[in-house]
Amino acid sequence: MQAASHIWSDGELIPWDDATVHFLSHGLQYGTGVFEGIRVYGTPDGPAVFRLAEHMERLVGSAAAYGFAKSWSAEELTDGCLQLLRRTELESAYIRPMIFYAEGNIGLFPTDNVLRSMIAAFQMGPYLGHGSDKGIRAMVSSWRRISHNSLIPTAKGSGGYLNSMLAKQEALRSGYDEAILLNEHGSLSEGSGMNLFVVAGGNVHTPPVSAGILEGITRNSVMELLAGDGVATQETDLARGSLYTVDEIFLTGTAIEVAPVVEIDGRVVGDGKPGPVTRRVQDLYGDALVGKLDEFRHWLTYV
Repeated sequence: MQAASHIWSDGELIPWDDATVHFLSHGLQYGTGVFEGIRVYGTPDGPAVFRLAEHMERLVGSAAAYGFAKSWSAEELTDGCLQLLRRTELESAYIRPMIFYAEGNIGLFPTDNVLRSMIAAFQMGPYLGHGSDKGIRAMVSSWRRISHNSLIPTAKGSGGYLNSMLAKQEALRSGYDEAILLNEHGSLSEGSGMNLFVVAGGNVHTPPVSAGILEGITRNSVMELLAGDGVATQETDLARGSLYTVDEIFLTGTAIEVAPVVEIDGRVVGDGKPGPVTRRVQDLYGDALVGKLDEFRHWLTYV
């Protein structure tokens, strides 16, 4: 991560180093925050944010799901994001907007805490190095994905990502690049911070929302792109064992984009190389990001 010049903080653009919060901020103590990850890409028509409106709507929705007091609207946060990008003059960037409880009550219930909103934008390299080209090695984690009975998997709550951190740590310490989590019922859910797709016999499957996944915006984009290419994606409850017999596996997310999985739990996936469906998805997604697909140009917000 490279520092940028400014950060948007509650309606103001402030210097990067001034974006501080108090040690006793509720969000730091208890993880009472919600966030998003968004990408900016350089295009022939200038820098453009990919699906900015959808991300900000999900951010505000996540805050509502966890019962946060009313804060900035999706439209106001969208405008703040564009202000920040124009000030920092970044041609491509990763954006991190967040809404969180700050100073006030130290108890679990933030009765009088200040609710803050901040947005950072900065340059970031590939999330998994060159994994998107060659494919990555993954393992099924011993940690289970947070369930609908414990937290709200469909919202991007900060505290819930401790679950993802545990799975990611386990995978890296075991010599793998990424983790895939099962849900409380033993069905496939998602990666440590990305959605899961499998391809078998030319059919594309992905776990449903009931499996405890976050309804990823990249996931939705991939499903729409495939549909436009004549391929339907089936939302299917998948058993762990299906990972060992499918032809292709790939993961999707804002940071990871589209990454092929070429090995799972020490077993080679397909022929050990990114498969044709995965490559097609990568091509379609890459074209959509830079405005090459006219029917999906509405996904881009130009800075």
